[in-house]
Amino acid sequence: MPLAFIPSPSIGEIHLGPLPLRGYSLMLILGIAAAVWLGGRRWAARGGEKTVVTDVALWAVPFGVVGARVYHVVTSSEPYFGKGGDPLKALFVWDGGIGIWGAIAGGAVGAWIGCRRKGVPLPMFADAVAPGIALGQAIGRWGNWFNQELYGRVTTLPWALEIDPAHRPEATSDLATYHPTFLYESLWCLGVAALVMWADRRFRLDRGRAFALYVAAYCVGRFWIECLRVDEAHHILGLRLNGWTALLVFAAALAYLIAATRHAFDSRGDAASDRLLPRPDATSSPRS
Repeated sequence: MPLAFIPSPSIGEIHLGPLPLRGYSLMLILGIAAAVWLGGRRWAARGGEKTVVTDVALWAVPFGVVGARVYHVVTSSEPYFGKGGDPLKALFVWDGGIGIWGAIAGGAVGAWIGCRRKGVPLPMFADAVAPGIALGQAIGRWGNWFNQELYGRVTTLPWALEIDPAHRPEATSDLATYHPTFLYESLWCLGVAALVMWADRRFRLDRGRAFALYVAAYCVGRFWIECLRVDEAHHILGLRLNGWTALLVFAAALAYLIAATRHAFDSRGDAASDRLLPRPDATSSPRS
């Protein structure tokens, strides 16, 4: 046992009268609220109305939650449809178990619907909300801390995470501290949010390039974090399924970023014909 470590919460929920409030669900709600708040500020800085982000989120969030849960259930189906599994628990999203890849795919479908209804281009909307999504992920990852799940290998580092015996792997049930991969990913996502905002200010990213940068940067962090995790997962050629997904999504995001950047340089003389909203000029207030 290290001299210093991060303790896990003794309880994962509190009761407000007859209603249970789970820490996992609370962090997801706070993450969504933060994403909408920052996305709204960035959208307003582009000349739009903050309420547009909220309106689109009403479509994107439900689709994202469904996509996230479907991805998790499909890629980790044994507890639900395997021997001794309970299919009904596939609906219990508050017990943990969502996949960011499904959340992005489902959320993109919902955002596309919302953007069409509001009459705004999806790439421009995605660029505005990209840092907010990363911020929301950083907050939402703390839900894993409440559930004592998705941690990494055994470690005695000062920032090791203490896991209760009931939540430890059988092979290391006598060892108490593990890499806090939820914390690593939370900090990484904060860095991704800062990177995208800086790059957007510096290079005036548009045509979906800010969103592509967010996706690519997130995938880099997710890949090395996946290499630390010890929870059960499908492996292909010795690599966890989510590791392969991170590689493939990174390649797709990078390819889009390069292609869109080339297109932006080729069409420099065209005064931002794909934008409906004006960017602030050099004399306006700083963008959020």
